[in-house]
Amino acid sequence: MKSGEELQRTSSRKRTRAGMLVVTLGLTVSLAASPTVKPDNTVPANDSPSAKSITKRHWFQIGKASWYGGAFNGRKTANGETYDMYAMTCAHRTLPLGSWVRVTNLSNRRSTVLRVNDRGPMPMSRIVDLSYAAAKELGVEGLAKVRLEKVNPADQRLAEKMVAQLRMEDPSRLKPAGDPPTVSLLDPELVANFGR
Repeated sequence: MKSGEELQRTSSRKRTRAGMLVVTLGLTVSLAASPTVKPDNTVPANDSPSAKSITKRHWFQIGKASWYGGAFNGRKTANGETYDMYAMTCAHRTLPLGSWVRVTNLSNRRSTVLRVNDRGPMPMSRIVDLSYAAAKELGVEGLAKVRLEKVNPADQRLAEKMVAQLRMEDPSRLKPAGDPPTVSLLDPELVANFGR
């Protein structure tokens, strides 16, 4: 028969093992359920026979997109550029400024490649803010469910597509007749009396 001290040590070891098992299972389930990263393919690290293979990850994100235009046109973006609502750009909270993403409207399957040049969107329920031109290209009016994918501009086919996109034959097709909608944040009287 085991003494009280031996029983305590045995039960303590069992609790420790059970706790480690629960933590391991929890981590495994959380990693397996990651919605934004999936294995893409395997690439050898180098040519040596003992080299281990490295799994590439394909980043994507699915969520709501909105667009921003008139009230922000001409203002500075997060990377210091002047915002142009007729350029093929977008705002994202975490992607590096200057990176390229493919945005696909999931309701009509229209897709385009955009450059991240700003931070946003402000509402946490959205994942990206599109420029007016990008929203028009994707057929977004208001909000739309989209898929974002990081792309490599060094890819030859993609580079040709981006250059063609930058050389739009008639950018005026995106511009509405008249001035873009604007919202004045200042009182007109205050502006008129400024400097007097």
